Amino acid sequence: MDKGETEMMTYEGGDDEQTMVHEQPESAPAWYAMFMFPQEPLPLYRATQEYAGYATSCPNTNFLKGVKWSPDGACLLTASDDNWLRLYDIPQDARVADCLRHPDLLPYEPNSAPAEASTAELFSEADAADNLPPALRMHAGETVYDYCWYSRMSTTDAVSCCLASSSRGQPIHLWDACSGTIRCSYRGYNDVDEPTAAYSLAFSPDGGKLLGGYNKSIYVFDVARPGRDYKRVVTHKRKQPESIAGIVSCLAFSSIGDVFAAGTYTGAVGIYDARTYELLLILTGNRGGLTQVMFSSDGNYLYTGARQDDQMFCWDVRSTYEAVYTMQRDTAKTNQRIQFDIEPCGKHLITGGCDGAVTVFDLQSGTQVDHQRIAADTVNGAAFHPSLDLIATASGHRRYTDFSDPGDSEDDPAVVVDHGNGQGRSLQRPNNSLLIWRLYQQHVTLPDSSSDLGIPATDACNP
Repeated sequence: MDKGETEMMTYEGGDDEQTMVHEQPESAPAWYAMFMFPQEPLPLYRATQEYAGYATSCPNTNFLKGVKWSPDGACLLTASDDNWLRLYDIPQDARVADCLRHPDLLPYEPNSAPAEASTAELFSEADAADNLPPALRMHAGETVYDYCWYSRMSTTDAVSCCLASSSRGQPIHLWDACSGTIRCSYRGYNDVDEPTAAYSLAFSPDGGKLLGGYNKSIYVFDVARPGRDYKRVVTHKRKQPESIAGIVSCLAFSSIGDVFAAGTYTGAVGIYDARTYELLLILTGNRGGLTQVMFSSDGNYLYTGARQDDQMFCWDVRSTYEAVYTMQRDTAKTNQRIQFDIEPCGKHLITGGCDGAVTVFDLQSGTQVDHQRIAADTVNGAAFHPSLDLIATASGHRRYTDFSDPGDSEDDPAVVVDHGNGQGRSLQRPNNSLLIWRLYQQHVTLPDSSSDLGIPATDACNP
């Protein structure tokens, strides 16, 4: 190793306390990866057949309920209306995988009617086949309310490979992500000592605490002590005007873990001290019941989304009670949870919508920078990969069969009509699907302190 490449270490502090500081050498400038928008995502993997069949528990289509990458990015997790949790391992060839030609077709059925030669050439069995099988299936028993990864999860440590879920009439279960079995359970009880289910979940960044959102309460469980031992934080009292009423529908910690946010179905957000559980701030503005709250990477901003509300709010939790700006999405007429996510570098926010598209916003100004139609149905989940140039999307919503009007395939967005040599046939698009897409990134090099210009230099990291 050259002398110029040697990592320098200095010590700061007095005699009682010394802190080691790693100084980057001049030959290793700091950089980060950033997605460039607008751009059309390239489909790589999909799973549709897993959600094509209807079970007795979901007679009105087996739609997905969001998608979540593991903290280390090795796998992703979904829940669906058939009360199953499914875990998918990311393929090892994800960086070099070929794009799917037709990701919006149902899996090929060999018993289907023969098509014209041109159509058969265009839509082959390989084009319409699933290439993302689940590694694990875990039956939750009842309707899944929420699920989340253990915040310190890493595939190099089998003990940390776990996730939590909450279902109707069930305690919070901690699942083993390697075997699919239940490790332990955390039980919450209401005022009359009856078991009750959590509506939302969140692990603390250090992995020591598990929060559960209940009716007018938040229960704080010690992850190392399963059972019914917990601390109850009451979020609403009749004679306490400064409180948040209703069911705690969503929870989120800041990246540091010093505060957490709790949203309710009444539309209010409470910011709590994670050490004392004192209510620090109340934010109101969303018209519908909140379905997701999320902090920025620096913990200074909070983003909120609600059902029956087409606006997402950006809040500065440091100095104001008013929203910094709002962002529009197509969620004004749905009670479904529509998931959003923030890019790892903190530059962009991506969200789904009822129009079958993903919408991307620049978080510096709140302006829309991209809008891509990627599905025939509601996109209820969209998530950036923690480190790679990938995003995952989940689609589908509850549908009811209308026997009075058969409809026209030409006007049905869930039907693709192919015309070959003057002959046409209808190809049914999958309503419920999980897809992994590739997006192009750039490496953004932080400006040199000696530079007079404050504009970061960029270099493409993707071909």
